[in-house]
Amino acid sequence: MATTAQLPTQVSPPEFALSPALPHQIGGAEVWAFPVLPDPDGLLLGPGADEASEALGTDLLAALEAARATGRTGEITTVPVAAGPADAVSLVLLVGVGDGSVTDFRRAGAALARATKDRASVVTTLAAIAPDDGLGALVVGAMLGSFSFHWRSTGPKERPVARIVLADVSDDGADDELARAIALGGAGWRSRALATVPANLKTPAWLAEQAVEVGEAAGLAVTVWDEEQLRAEGFGGLLAVGGASANPPRLVRMDYTPRGATKKMPTIVLVGKGITFDTGGLDIKPSESMLTMKRDMSGGAAVIAAMAALRDVDCPVRVVGLVPAAENSIGGSAMRPGDVITHYGGRTSEVNNTDAEGRLVLADAMAYAVSEVEPAVLVDIATLTGAMKVSLGQWTGGYFANHEGLAAHVEAAALESGENVWRMPLVKDYEDKVTSKIADGDNAAGGAGAITAALFLQYFAGDVPWAHIDFASAAESPTDRHEWTAGPSGYGPRLLLSWLGSEDPLDGIA
Repeated sequence: MATTAQLPTQVSPPEFALSPALPHQIGGAEVWAFPVLPDPDGLLLGPGADEASEALGTDLLAALEAARATGRTGEITTVPVAAGPADAVSLVLLVGVGDGSVTDFRRAGAALARATKDRASVVTTLAAIAPDDGLGALVVGAMLGSFSFHWRSTGPKERPVARIVLADVSDDGADDELARAIALGGAGWRSRALATVPANLKTPAWLAEQAVEVGEAAGLAVTVWDEEQLRAEGFGGLLAVGGASANPPRLVRMDYTPRGATKKMPTIVLVGKGITFDTGGLDIKPSESMLTMKRDMSGGAAVIAAMAALRDVDCPVRVVGLVPAAENSIGGSAMRPGDVITHYGGRTSEVNNTDAEGRLVLADAMAYAVSEVEPAVLVDIATLTGAMKVSLGQWTGGYFANHEGLAAHVEAAALESGENVWRMPLVKDYEDKVTSKIADGDNAAGGAGAITAALFLQYFAGDVPWAHIDFASAAESPTDRHEWTAGPSGYGPRLLLSWLGSEDPLDGIA
């Protein structure tokens, strides 16, 4: 069904630049920002602060003491500057970096971004004292802390700072670290933006169009199946879930091939759940549970955003991204409790809960991947179960893995990216719960909901090394918190890219 909705022009992330100079030596900046470090003998100010104090005639250390600053991560002390020439600095920010870890710098970057919204430029020496990987974390935090989305007739309520200059940085590797950070932060921004778009625009066809657009710009081959092609090839899960919607389902395939690839090079497959809106179907959700369901395609957004950035992080292996997209709606053609559907490849599922739809579309894409792509590794990512939020709370995603080498990669990527995960068990004792009396599987096992969902999906992975990431726990941020902004979190692409952009993503696996 055609849509008449048109998305307004959105804000863009800040631009970044590196400079070996100190802030007082760089002209035209509206804001200067300096790091604050806790010390047993009192607070310390980072590079350039003494020179700034002298240039401005302001005792910045005294300003910290007057504000009773502690130097904790992300704490901002604001020091206004007396009026001067139009191109002179008008504000100094003193930014706490806590213990100075990579995480601290990511959070400090987000705090700096929030404190400089609607400003033209900020020059900061935060990166000058960052640990290894801290410059990149600072940039990612500043990008994601700047995120906003609007659909106002009058334009955005506020805009990110236009330019951030990282001062007193002369390391030869800083340019590469900055470029990689912009790719990671940009993927997180894209994923968050896709998840935030309302469903009156974000149909399966629209989501597929976005994948085509960003994929082509990133040099990917992109293929889209419409409902007729899905029917002809037997994608019964997608067709059943999307059957009641006026907006028919789609399957998106995105192919990345690195430079110098050979025919024998192995392939990793990513599968992302793309439910563009989830009413629950005939097993309808209560209204309060539907309020965030425009972002039930966040797994698909993570895959689209990660695929578009693979070239930027120099991923050394082939990667195929699959996004099964559907709208789980209500109508005369809706799938019913008790229906039996046949997935791609022939396995059948009894549908005893129409609100357990995500695993039905993932199953189709996973079966296609194993049959047609023959991957060395298969990873699916989804906002799959409310049970995962019950298990892990607000800020940590859960994952399951049938291969220890792959599990180690997921753990390492989580540590590097700041997108936290916790490994969950594939408990064989629950196998009987996903077994149907009339079909091959039951989509509504009940009890231990995150585990039984993973067990349901495991059949479609076959004997391929496989990981299932369920981040329903981390898909929505209730408030602004560090690099997360209130609303859909855009979780996932930084985790995937930290793994796929490593030196050997298949080390210990294939």
